[in-house]
Amino acid sequence: MISMKILDVKSFMSSLLIHSVFDDYLLCELDITTFSQFHVSGKLNKEWFTNDELEELEDYSNWIEIKPFAFQLMKGSKTPQFIKIVLQFQGKNTQKILDEMKLPFKKEDVNGLYLNVRYEHNELHIITGTSLRTFTLDKSLEHEWDSYVKNFLKENSISYEEI
Repeated sequence: MISMKILDVKSFMSSLLIHSVFDDYLLCELDITTFSQFHVSGKLNKEWFTNDELEELEDYSNWIEIKPFAFQLMKGSKTPQFIKIVLQFQGKNTQKILDEMKLPFKKEDVNGLYLNVRYEHNELHIITGTSLRTFTLDKSLEHEWDSYVKNFLKENSISYEEI
């Protein structure tokens, strides 16, 4: 787990809300405080979908589907007071990381790889997170996820400083 301060908040928010940089992520949770407090649970309502549709879906909404609503809540002449967004790496991409890094885990061992985005007091921070289904002292997945996120940010010209 690492914490990073994003140096160019405006550019990051553009990448998050307008461009496709984070479109492959799932939304776990979204909290926005502007003139009111808004909360969005990204957890899918399984009763809404047919059995065939459910077979293709993960547990959470795709960020690309929620992004327009988040943008509508945030846009305006005033900056939101507070934003919290929890994004999860898609399961298919988790498997790719496990395979590429030759890590001793299976996709079924991993609950999720997370980006916790928090904007408050004119600062934006990202904290990485991992969740495994079983306890282990092996931190290789955590370290690889941290490295992946740092490279992902660099590749997308998102400047940060590690805290």
